[in-house]
Amino acid sequence: MGKGEMKRDDLLAGIALGEDSSRQFKVTVKNVDSLASEMAAFANSEGGTILIGVADDGSTPGLSREDIVRINQLISNAASQHVRSPLTVQTENIQLPNGRLIIALTVPNGVDKPYFDKNGVIWLKNGANKRRINSKEELRRLFQLSDQCHADELPTKAGIEKIDKLRFRDFLRDFYKLDYPDSPAERLRLLQNMNLATEGGMLNLAGVLLFAERPEWIKPQFVVKAIRYPGNEIHVSDYVDTEDFSGPLRKVFENSLAFVMRNLHKVQGGRGVNAPGLPEIPEAVFEELLVNALIHRDYLVSATIRLFIFDNRIEIISPGHLPNNLTVEKIRTGMSNIRNPILVSFVAKGLLPYHGLGSGIKRALEEWPDIDFTDDREGCLFTATVHRKAVAGSEELTGPPKSSGKSSGKTEEQILISLSERPKMTIPELAEALGMTTRGVEKQISKLRQDGLLRRVGPAKGGHWEVIEKSEG
Repeated sequence: MGKGEMKRDDLLAGIALGEDSSRQFKVTVKNVDSLASEMAAFANSEGGTILIGVADDGSTPGLSREDIVRINQLISNAASQHVRSPLTVQTENIQLPNGRLIIALTVPNGVDKPYFDKNGVIWLKNGANKRRINSKEELRRLFQLSDQCHADELPTKAGIEKIDKLRFRDFLRDFYKLDYPDSPAERLRLLQNMNLATEGGMLNLAGVLLFAERPEWIKPQFVVKAIRYPGNEIHVSDYVDTEDFSGPLRKVFENSLAFVMRNLHKVQGGRGVNAPGLPEIPEAVFEELLVNALIHRDYLVSATIRLFIFDNRIEIISPGHLPNNLTVEKIRTGMSNIRNPILVSFVAKGLLPYHGLGSGIKRALEEWPDIDFTDDREGCLFTATVHRKAVAGSEELTGPPKSSGKSSGKTEEQILISLSERPKMTIPELAEALGMTTRGVEKQISKLRQDGLLRRVGPAKGGHWEVIEKSEG
């Protein structure tokens, strides 16, 4: 088989899979502005390929030689003059058995995001389609992806008078050997020099999370919600222990860690009967995972960190999927990406037990290898699942098979459980209960409806959700 035939076979195999977030079909191209917007959407997302000469249904009418010349000129104009900043794209002509041609236009993941079309609109891929960016939060997250914006440096509405004087004084004394400044002007200048306050005189998010007296009064969404469930499933109203942890980051960490440890079994491990038992899972595991969740979560997502304890596992669920090109496999080897550099810099000064960039996941796995990580890009969540082992004298711990690191459908299961017990829940209520964004919930519900697992009965207001058993139909 020749090289051209191999490329054609690969092309046809890809076409058979249909359109998705990285592959799009076009029968032809006539409008340079429309093409530019498609290219900008791919560049602002993770790149992809536009197959020109392919219909939406996957049929391949192809292009003539004259079409190829015309469309290649359009592609060149769109990439260089109708997208800002200009894009470098690649094209390849692939011949069909009947002699017609298909253009494979490859758009890279952009290195200078965000990209605008000629009218100044920023487009993102949304599955096989594209959509405009329509909120400041989305725009900030796009700048975050290109390392031009960090959530922890964004200004808040809190002035420097919200600083916890004793906490900040102790930190200055212990780390910098400095006295607490007496005058507000000196305090502001010091906070600005420490990258904790803005030029406008307000605390930034890092300043609030690290040193504000009551951060939850300023940013109520950035707390940890912890629940101990009976059994191995989420219940809307049935739980053994629950608590919300707020305050400065150090306090949130200490209280969250204490919640986990008090809900673990204690085992003797060959020690004397009167000796205090050891926790079934080393405390260091949760130290590392909680620090990782608090300093690496996406603070542009207005949602809480959730800490769920079940009979067979402990889940730490952080808002935001892994940034940029990080994967579960990469973080297992110690690779990392700084999403919140100010928080990382202060935590490294001893505010939390931090052992270096990228080392937390590796240290946790060294202490307890039975940990799964799930990067849920649709739900915009990252979950660390620590599996528990059966303890002598207690019931056998059983549960679903371990995750491979890809989205396991846990978010969908949680939505179905919640809506089966409370069918009249609204999407904002569901997002709050699950610690997700409303857009994340909407995406999951859309998928569940497409899969025939969920339907809406009655109008948007006054109607209810109906969970469909898999055995139906």
